[in-house]
Amino acid sequence: MKAGADMEIAGKAVCVFMLLTIIRLRRTEGINRVSAHLGHSTVMTCRNETNITMVTWKTSPKAGRQCTLSYLIDSNKTEKINCSHRINWRSRPDWDHALEIQQVEMADEGNYTCEVVNADGNFHNPYHLTVLVSPRMALYCDDHGNPVCEAETEKPAAEISWVPQSNSTPRADSHSNGTVTVLSRFAARSSDGKNATCIVSHTTLNEAKSIDCSSPHRYLILCIAIVLSFLIIIMFAAVIYCLKLHGYRFCRKTKPPDIVPTYPLQDDTVEVEPYTTYVQKENAIYNSVSDLTLRQNLPQGQSPAT
Repeated sequence: MKAGADMEIAGKAVCVFMLLTIIRLRRTEGINRVSAHLGHSTVMTCRNETNITMVTWKTSPKAGRQCTLSYLIDSNKTEKINCSHRINWRSRPDWDHALEIQQVEMADEGNYTCEVVNADGNFHNPYHLTVLVSPRMALYCDDHGNPVCEAETEKPAAEISWVPQSNSTPRADSHSNGTVTVLSRFAARSSDGKNATCIVSHTTLNEAKSIDCSSPHRYLILCIAIVLSFLIIIMFAAVIYCLKLHGYRFCRKTKPPDIVPTYPLQDDTVEVEPYTTYVQKENAIYNSVSDLTLRQNLPQGQSPAT
């Protein structure tokens, strides 16, 4: 009897365990793997269920702190705990439960889970976000005509090699977004080493480019610029000489305006007085001569009539 009871209990326990496992498998979907390029935006959606009472997003990034976004349907209330301003609902959570991450960084890489609660239970929709860094390679000539090769990739840093071999040592600069830039300046062992090939090796990039920095066009352009400068100077000097030769002056003295002298007004009597004085003197002399002549012509003892 006791053994039969134990067997019955064990059978029930197995049934309960299998039932819970099936329910968990039904409520938890497989992990959705998504990827986003560094600096771009990405969106993760949540499953649609009926009669939802709460939606919660939980983030577990590879680096940084965890974040929680919740929306309570009954009270129309949202909560945001330890979330960056770049991580938020894509739109209004009352009709769109999707999560949006703007300007994705390397630290955003990790696990994200959307949990939906309704009368039937809790349903989870997990995601794993992978941040992709588009590798970049650049090959150019510096101001001294030397080949320069750059490679920007995610860590670890890319390896740069030259053909022919170079004596330079690559320089690596790490950035806050998780990328690293390697720069190598070609230093040839021979004098004719301006033509080189840069080879970049990385898990996300394997590329080779060639460049010729000894092109004669650089010197041709420099010579043309020098000749044109001399011609402009000569033409400017010739124009100045011709203008001076024809008597043209850039700076001329301006003739001051003619100033008409002004005299103070005088009384007309001042100008008439000298003439009046002269006439009076002439009349006096004339009268004296007339009296003398008249006396000479009269007989003795007779005086002129007055």
